Amino acid sequence: MMLHSGHRPLIVVSLGLSVLFLVAAMFPTERLLLLQIGLGAAVVVSLPWLFFRKKLDGALVDWALTLSFSIYLGWPMSFFLLLRGYEAGRIPGANGAWFYLPSGAWWVLVVLLGTWGFDAAAFFTGHYFGRHKLAPSISPAKTWEGGFGGMVLSIVASLLITVIPLGVPWYLAIVLGILIGVAAVLGDLAESLIKRQTNVKDSGNIMPGHGGMLDRIDSLLFVVIVVYVFSQFVGK
Repeated sequence: MMLHSGHRPLIVVSLGLSVLFLVAAMFPTERLLLLQIGLGAAVVVSLPWLFFRKKLDGALVDWALTLSFSIYLGWPMSFFLLLRGYEAGRIPGANGAWFYLPSGAWWVLVVLLGTWGFDAAAFFTGHYFGRHKLAPSISPAKTWEGGFGGMVLSIVASLLITVIPLGVPWYLAIVLGILIGVAAVLGDLAESLIKRQTNVKDSGNIMPGHGGMLDRIDSLLFVVIVVYVFSQFVGK
């Protein structure tokens, strides 16, 4: 998308920093040190790179995009690893082997099923009942009705996955379902805004007819952060 819009960020640095976020999530005791070194190195490498460009027009924007791309994509993805490593113990008295999944796996399921459920319900509800535009200047197809319809299914998914398997009180599970719905909408709108700013219809062509790869995970990038923060306060 960035290249299509005429920008030339340093992709190697963006990808390297994204990988660093993932690696840092795997080593909790060294996480802060890894992030400090990696972010410092990214700045030291990417900013002087501007000095060697033939044209300086838009150079500062490209430098900002180099760092912001990895923060937008790589940093949220690291929360999947943080969630998966969140081991609060097994469910006491649970019957059946499937209940003995690590708690981190359940939290990841909350992210995936809550988001996918929201997206599916929002699409059908918005298609058949949508009347009031949610953000017409960013994404004309999205409606308030679709958002509320999607939120119903994200609440159901949250109740099913967190109340019994994770011992979360039902009323907090409802709150989580609402937060998942809000985060999914914001993630979708953020990606739509990026596409509008870069004048592209889809964020890639890997899956023809289904948008780009970023179209498939835009909501997940925001939802996983919300669920992780929720798990830290409620899941222990």
